[in-house]
Amino acid sequence: MRYYPINLNIKGKVCVVIGGGRVAERKIRNILLCGGKVKVISPELTGLLMKMVRRGKIDYIRAEYHSDALEGAFLVYATTSHRRVNAQIAKDATRLGLLVNVADSARESSFILPAVLRKRGITIAVSTDGLSPSKSVRIRNRMKELFEGGTLTDRER
Repeated sequence: MRYYPINLNIKGKVCVVIGGGRVAERKIRNILLCGGKVKVISPELTGLLMKMVRRGKIDYIRAEYHSDALEGAFLVYATTSHRRVNAQIAKDATRLGLLVNVADSARESSFILPAVLRKRGITIAVSTDGLSPSKSVRIRNRMKELFEGGTLTDRER
């Protein structure tokens, strides 16, 4: 599948993340960096996410997934460790006309997330269209080495 590359302004937009594990942590960190508002639905959270809740950085509803959780969402992230739950989230979000990222299924996602590098006012996004996220990360890391090693300098901007 081919995906349309886009930079999306999510400042102030509600991003609903279902799941409270390490995958959710990565998604949430990036949402917050871009100014999005995070609402997490999960029966439990990692220690880091609980700290974010206590500091008022994210909203948390301690619950199993239910379709009402998607109300008011701009973007939806299915990050649970349960295949059936993630599939149901994708179906519900699609039915409601919401964009959804399913962590364990690019096929069920209406958007996927590239490996991103932000340096010196430049954003580089690398994607394999969901075929090999680890390859995207390796390429992104190589670009980071080029920046840090001085191969890509300010004069090339």
